[in-house]
Amino acid sequence: MSKITLIAEREFMTRVRKRSFIIMSILGPILFAALIVVPVWISRESSESIVIQVVDESKLFKSKFKDSENLKFAYTDGSLDESKKKFNTDGKKEKREFDGILHIPQIDLETPKGITYFSEKSLSAFTQNDIEKNIAEEIENQKLVKSGIDKNVLDKIRTKIDIATINLSNEGEKKSSSGAATVIGYFSAFMIYMFIFLYGSQVMRGVIEEKTSRIVEVIISSVKPFELMMGKILGIAGVALTQFLIWVVLSSVVSAVVSSVFGLDAAQVSPMGMGANPQLPANLQDSPAAEMVSGFYSLNLPLIVACFGFYFLFGYLMYGALFGAIGSAVDNETDSQQLVLPITIPLILSIVMISAVLNNPNGALAFWFSIIPLTSPVIMMVRLPFIGFTWDLVLSMVLLVAGFVGATWVAARIYRVGILMYGKKPSFKEIGKWLFYKV
Repeated sequence: MSKITLIAEREFMTRVRKRSFIIMSILGPILFAALIVVPVWISRESSESIVIQVVDESKLFKSKFKDSENLKFAYTDGSLDESKKKFNTDGKKEKREFDGILHIPQIDLETPKGITYFSEKSLSAFTQNDIEKNIAEEIENQKLVKSGIDKNVLDKIRTKIDIATINLSNEGEKKSSSGAATVIGYFSAFMIYMFIFLYGSQVMRGVIEEKTSRIVEVIISSVKPFELMMGKILGIAGVALTQFLIWVVLSSVVSAVVSSVFGLDAAQVSPMGMGANPQLPANLQDSPAAEMVSGFYSLNLPLIVACFGFYFLFGYLMYGALFGAIGSAVDNETDSQQLVLPITIPLILSIVMISAVLNNPNGALAFWFSIIPLTSPVIMMVRLPFIGFTWDLVLSMVLLVAGFVGATWVAARIYRVGILMYGKKPSFKEIGKWLFYKV
């Protein structure tokens, strides 16, 4: 067994046995689900539930406001002063019949002014927007009546258009979905970005730890610095892939539970059973959710998954080598911050550029960022759902492999010198000289 394999096996076994790895492998899918579900649940639970008394002196809005789950309207024929007096007399909020007073004076439909809301506390922006929307819609209706236009006729004239998009190729016609492609592209890119940072920094910390503890002096008496670096990088890559596969399996279990609740075929909605288009219940057939689900399965999911694995692996290997080189050049993590910035700028720039790439996935900016090795792992995953299998993808893969080889050569030249350098924080100029040292 080669020395690189032995080192990689040691790195792998040491890390997968840690309690933190086991906990995160189990909690990972749950935490990702919580990132989606919890904000929605909190927004629903935290939305204010209030009753508003409407004092309508214009007599235009009687029973015109739409009640919702959290917003109720009560109408009164009394004056504004009477409502204010009752509001103050009732005292504590628990005893009040209403939480605020909406006063609508005599208004001019062309320039409606003077509408005021009275309450002990200000309205939330969402609630105020709902009330303003209700008033605006009713004033619009009043203007239509005044102009002799039947609102029902106008509603029939207004038409919503949904354009179906079909991709044409030599293989025939295939339905596509920009919304689904956007979601898949953004999610895949963000996952790769997160994994590269997470596990690349682990390589750097591992090298710094071995260097500062002087263990590396003993290790390199038996192995070459390059073998030590590659073994560490490959071992942590195995940890990353193992954790990712565990998340996929656990996500499949979660999908099976969700599918049983909504009456879907578990094999179809599971990440392990991609390719089939699930048949939604009849009551969900025409919903936006149905359109989005159909859009997901209109994508080339096997290609996306395969490319995700490729860019995830080679993107990590390239950046992992660079992180390892930085770890060998410094004595502690504090000193590494200045050196880490230049190699992380392309990754950060990739995330910043996602919106621009989504706006024009076939543009020149998207093309160049998707083939440059330092940015292609993120940007090509954003473009992939839109472009499918093209020569752009092949070129990007070839250049990424070449980038990995080049980064490994540079990292190895730095690593062989820096791993035994102590007590000095090297400059970029000095690190550049290390590339040409004969050791």
